[in-house]
Amino acid sequence: MASTAKYDEMHATSTSVRPHYAAYDAWLGRQPRDVMRSRREEAEVIFRRVGITFAVYGEKDEDGAGTERLIPFDLIPRIIPAHEWASMERGLVQRVTALNRFIHDVYHGQDIIKAGIVPAEQVLHNAQFRPEMMGVDVPHGIYSHIAGIDIVRAPDAQGNGEYYVLEDNLRVPSGVSYMLENRKMMMRLFPDLFAQNKVAPVAHYPDLLLETLRAVSPDASADPTVVVLTPGMLNSAYFEHAFLAQQMGVELVEGQDLFVKDGFVYMRTTRGPQRVDVIYRRLDDDFLDPSVHRPNSTLGCKGLLDAYKAGHVTICNAPGTGVADDKSIYPYVPKMIEFYLGEKPILSNVPTYMCRNQSDLQYTLDHLKDLVVKEVHGAGGYGMLVGPASTNKEIEDFRGALLANPSNYIAQPTLSLSTCPTFVDSGIAPRHIDLRPFVLSGKAVQMVPGGLTRVALKDGSLVVNSSQGGGTKDTWIMES
Repeated sequence: MASTAKYDEMHATSTSVRPHYAAYDAWLGRQPRDVMRSRREEAEVIFRRVGITFAVYGEKDEDGAGTERLIPFDLIPRIIPAHEWASMERGLVQRVTALNRFIHDVYHGQDIIKAGIVPAEQVLHNAQFRPEMMGVDVPHGIYSHIAGIDIVRAPDAQGNGEYYVLEDNLRVPSGVSYMLENRKMMMRLFPDLFAQNKVAPVAHYPDLLLETLRAVSPDASADPTVVVLTPGMLNSAYFEHAFLAQQMGVELVEGQDLFVKDGFVYMRTTRGPQRVDVIYRRLDDDFLDPSVHRPNSTLGCKGLLDAYKAGHVTICNAPGTGVADDKSIYPYVPKMIEFYLGEKPILSNVPTYMCRNQSDLQYTLDHLKDLVVKEVHGAGGYGMLVGPASTNKEIEDFRGALLANPSNYIAQPTLSLSTCPTFVDSGIAPRHIDLRPFVLSGKAVQMVPGGLTRVALKDGSLVVNSSQGGGTKDTWIMES
């Protein structure tokens, strides 16, 4: 059922702030509103000049070109105290470690299926399962080298905020460039804040990313060649692809820049072919190799998967990784942690109804107005129903889709996501937020302290996705 309780990240009560926000609240109280408004306008101008936009699929401008939008940036940071982050970090390391074990198991012994913990059909009939990955050994057994884990906070029965994992993004998670650019913007606009507060740094993320990618090179050489593979400029996250390649000091390539010869991958350069050891791919499995999946795809490289299976190149993230971030697999992650690690989960899942089960389907149908219902393969806030925010007609239309293909959906209670003060046109007001930390798995599992905080700018909205009008905030982890 939808919760009526609320949890505000900054305010403990209507008249008091939480201790880790005290210094910031005192600073904010001294800022004239017109100054804050001018800072917001300055940020927008700079972001637009730098080109920090994302493409919106399906939208066209008056000239028929694709629409590009600026992701709104909010001036008020989301602040997390050190002890909360330390617990969250342990939970993230635990979860991503178990998920990588699961993917390896799925493509090898399938012990978790034999143990009856995850149903075989949920894996073997999954749209993201790649039979061609069966028996393929990947460096260090790591499949998801870059994971974006979506975390929300909601009030418990006592009104305290509890963190939940809402979603695991293990294929091509995006958004880390906004985390980095948001911090640069805050430091530019408000340098005094960083002199007064011990905020943990995030600027070293590109160094950690490059270290992670180099660590999984199949070549034992001390200087492996890493590239970022992009679908091209029309992709919604192209800014991020170019940004990360530039920050790491590696080449940004498209499929046409690569070729396979004698089982090895090369990129075309002005100095002749250069062997590639690690590919950080930012396109989906189906487009990686036209000789395997989509023969008409021009985005990938013919023969790439053969070179990969021969152990001559590493693809990050590995093909077939999506079998573990499907929403129909999500409910089993706590059991994976216990099965592979022998530990209790540190981070909780949101309670989930699997509509392929008759009893769960019936409950969902009976409570559509109270639940969030999602397509198991959906993303970006599309293909979902937020019951409390939907009209009767929207609910009934969705009921028809659910009945037509129940296994394509899961349902969850409508959590009252925590709010954070946000600078909107009317002034400062609470808006719902989530958090996407980025977890890197190489020789070790590591991350920078923080992540991308997304904010639902529409009053009362629970949908934070940028494609649905959401914005972003800087995320501060306070050093103890």
